[in-house]
Amino acid sequence: MSSSPSSPPKPVAPGKLTPALFQEAANLLVEVLKFSAPADAQLSAYFRHHPKIGSHDRSQIADCVYGVLRRLMALRWLMPEATPRMLLALWLMRFQGMNQRDLEPFVREKDRAALLETRARKLDDAPLEIKAELPSWIIEALRQRYDDSSILALGRSLQATAPLDLRVNTLQDNREAVLELLGKQGLVAEATPYSPWGVRLKTPLDLSRHVLFKKGVIEVQDEGSQLLALLVGARRGEMVADLCAGAGGKTLALGAAMASSGRLYAFDISEKRLARLSPRLKRSGLSNVTAQLISSENDTRIKRLAGKLDRVLIDAPCSGLGTLRRNPDLKFRQSPETLASLTQTQASLIRAGAKMLKPGGRLVYATCSLLDAENRAIVAGFLAEHPEFKLLPARDILAGQRVNLDAGEMLELSPVTHGTDGFFAAVLEKSQN
Repeated sequence: MSSSPSSPPKPVAPGKLTPALFQEAANLLVEVLKFSAPADAQLSAYFRHHPKIGSHDRSQIADCVYGVLRRLMALRWLMPEATPRMLLALWLMRFQGMNQRDLEPFVREKDRAALLETRARKLDDAPLEIKAELPSWIIEALRQRYDDSSILALGRSLQATAPLDLRVNTLQDNREAVLELLGKQGLVAEATPYSPWGVRLKTPLDLSRHVLFKKGVIEVQDEGSQLLALLVGARRGEMVADLCAGAGGKTLALGAAMASSGRLYAFDISEKRLARLSPRLKRSGLSNVTAQLISSENDTRIKRLAGKLDRVLIDAPCSGLGTLRRNPDLKFRQSPETLASLTQTQASLIRAGAKMLKPGGRLVYATCSLLDAENRAIVAGFLAEHPEFKLLPARDILAGQRVNLDAGEMLELSPVTHGTDGFFAAVLEKSQN
């Protein structure tokens, strides 16, 4: 999942979308709908090659592209042979409330007639996968644990835009002071309900220009992701590893929890992702982080730490289906085949992370997936092979952190119930013997 200091998309209002912007969005959709690369990467590349497009126009174009992706299955069910341009027009009509007059600047008269014909088709009559906007293979996987009404509620929650959650860097300031400052600036923000570090911003804002962001006081991080760092429970002076650090959101949270003491390793196989950690690390004021590029979980840098660490976080590569509010294209780029490959990697990572722990050490295995195959099944398989590890109830650990959330044995967050991205986490402890 990618995070950037920007506000979530807002509905496109009639009168604000120009024919030129409509055409730019339609052009982008031609490429994005090939699903050859992540949508956010394709948009970033497009805007880099078109530097004259201003920030407001970029936002309008992105809102259109992501709007179509969020409701793509319904749009194709309503109009099976639609071109990307017609899909965009249909989205504006069916899901943004544009009428025939609003659409006149964007589509030809004969195309407007075709769009109006779809009004007779009601989505109430559509199959579950269309209403839930989830491919059938995902529906079948979810049916292992959920009934159809729960799947529909989950699917609909994943069609919404995600809130903009921030994490306050406690090395720099506290949440109350941040909320007070944002309020004085006329920005609407509130404390997140679970994370003691979290702020939910309600006002659209380019955070990259905000003084608190520039000073490293705040970082973009979903509340669910913040809770993963709380489960790790990293303390001052410990040796800790973030085995799949990526751009470092959880690394920064762990480092702040450690009060910039001890040693915190940020490992990743992607040089590009680790490069994004560097400026964030500089802003944060942390001095206990060592970022290292590795070839795999079997890298000598990992093996060298065998039996030495107090805590290991494995935010494993996964299908990302819990982040569909932010990355709606993921469900079209994943498949049962990619899932099978991911579960092999996940099983290998949890074994590698376990070897790094000293007796009494804690491992947190986490994903942003909703599927048991990537979550409970991986943990169950690991525990069956490693009797020296036991599961620690997530509810007890969070209660010890004064988090008012009955998480159960394992943390399973959902946008339906918790208003966060979909996250899974299991906390495993190595015996002292």
